[in-house]
This record gives sequence, C-alpha cells and structure tokens, in this order.
Amino acid sequence: MADIVTPEKRSLMMSGIRGKNTKPEILIRKALFARGWRYRLHDKRLPGKPDLVFPRLRAVVFVDGCFWHGHTCHLFRLPSSRVDFWTEKIARNRQRDVEVRKALDGLGWRHLTVWECALKGRTRLPIVEVIDKVANWLESGRFAADIEGTTDGDQ
Repeated sequence: MADIVTPEKRSLMMSGIRGKNTKPEILIRKALFARGWRYRLHDKRLPGKPDLVFPRLRAVVFVDGCFWHGHTCHLFRLPSSRVDFWTEKIARNRQRDVEVRKALDGLGWRHLTVWECALKGRTRLPIVEVIDKVANWLESGRFAADIEGTTDGDQ
C-alpha cells in the first residue's frame, strides 16, 4: 500500500517522534516519584542512556516503544512501504538493545524494560499494577526483567 502523505510530510511527522521524555516514560516517572522513588534521567555515562537510573541500587529502567524496538506484540507491525529500510532499522535497534544490556551486565548494573504495550493498547495493564511491578523489581535485587502487556486472549 502506498503512503497516503507526501515524503516531506512523512519526514516532518517522523522528526516529531521523541526518543526521550515520551508520554509512557513520563507516566512511569511521575508515578514512581509520587511513591517516593528518586532517580536520575538519561545518564550519558551509562550504556544506552537509560530512561531512569537508580544509582544507589545500581539499577536502570528503560521505557521502550514496541514499534521502535521490534517487540513481539500487537503494537509492532512492519510498515508496508520501504520494507528493507524498516527491517534493517528495527533489526539494528534490537541488536543495539542486546549490546546495551550486555554492557550493563558487565558493569554490574541491573536492568528492567517496561514495554509500551504494558501501558497502552488492548493488552495494557492497570498503571498501578505496572508501577507495583517496577517497585517490586527495584526492591527485589533481581538482575533483569521485562514488563509487558498481557498476552492477547488473557483479558
């Protein structure tokens, strides 16, 4: 299917997509802050510039978009135009995610990924449940985890 907007308009639309301070990230940050959690944002000294950094706990939280990181959920669908470009881009993003997590492992940092599908779409979880899971993970000392939406059909 051909794109319904001009290449110039598509370029303008894509340039407006942010890599940090996204709505899902701000939602998680505000809820954690309200519960008394304090963190640093986008620490450039750590691999991947994690969204939330908890230095005392040596823990980081990534709030990842399902499309941009190629998550296997209903929110990810490869565009039908420029398939080669998008396949390569998403594959590189996934590879970078693996590399960043390995680098954090090597430095002794714990990491949690909160997927966008946990916060929106038909598989979303109640925000209170997502924040409970993040807080429980922070307190648990577990090394790595993911929080994602329910599997289709579980609701």
